[in-house]
Amino acid sequence: MPRSARARRTSRIALFALAVLGLAGAAFAVRRPLLMAAPACRAVRWHGCFDTENGILLMMLVGLPLAVLVVGALAVGRRAAGVASAWRMSLAEVGMVYGTVPFVWMTLMPGPGAGVVPGRVSLIPLRDLMEMGPLGIIGNLLVLAALGFFAPLRFATLASVPRLFTLGAGCSTVIETLQYLLRLDRVSSVDDVLINAAGAALFGLMSRRWWRTTALVSDRPRPVPARAD
Repeated sequence: MPRSARARRTSRIALFALAVLGLAGAAFAVRRPLLMAAPACRAVRWHGCFDTENGILLMMLVGLPLAVLVVGALAVGRRAAGVASAWRMSLAEVGMVYGTVPFVWMTLMPGPGAGVVPGRVSLIPLRDLMEMGPLGIIGNLLVLAALGFFAPLRFATLASVPRLFTLGAGCSTVIETLQYLLRLDRVSSVDDVLINAAGAALFGLMSRRWWRTTALVSDRPRPVPARAD
């Protein structure tokens, strides 16, 4: 096997192993809270499963094999069409969606006063940071972590820390605006935007080795050489 092909294969394996180890470590750390939501999720009850953070994380882990199958199906189809970097593109696309939607769902879950309590806004930077506590800060860092990790693997234009921070800040601003407009009994805070954006940039740095640095060739099918008569 040529050295370049061997290096690409090693990088794919390392990337996949890193994602699996990260999920396994997170699952082990929160295994007890997740098991509390298991009965409601097994019964497919909305209350106690899809309206709780524990239930959403549990269903995210349970659905992981399906996400892996989707990655494989997309990659096989792309390889058959002669698209270069088929596995990386497919993993990045599924990873961005599968790793981001559940956390965004959590941020948009209504509080007890939803629809009654008017929207609240906190625009003074760092004022809410001290009140979040370690778990709150970690949770906010994870909201757009998958987007920051996988986006530069898919899109060369996002392969820089400032652009990832800007992407995270823009997405977080949309989330905070929805919280306010939908009157979800949540505080729309500039600190949430800053920490969400920082999470996207920090997790993007973790995948820097595999960042896509060129938009050439990768998205286009490889030309099939003509057969000699």
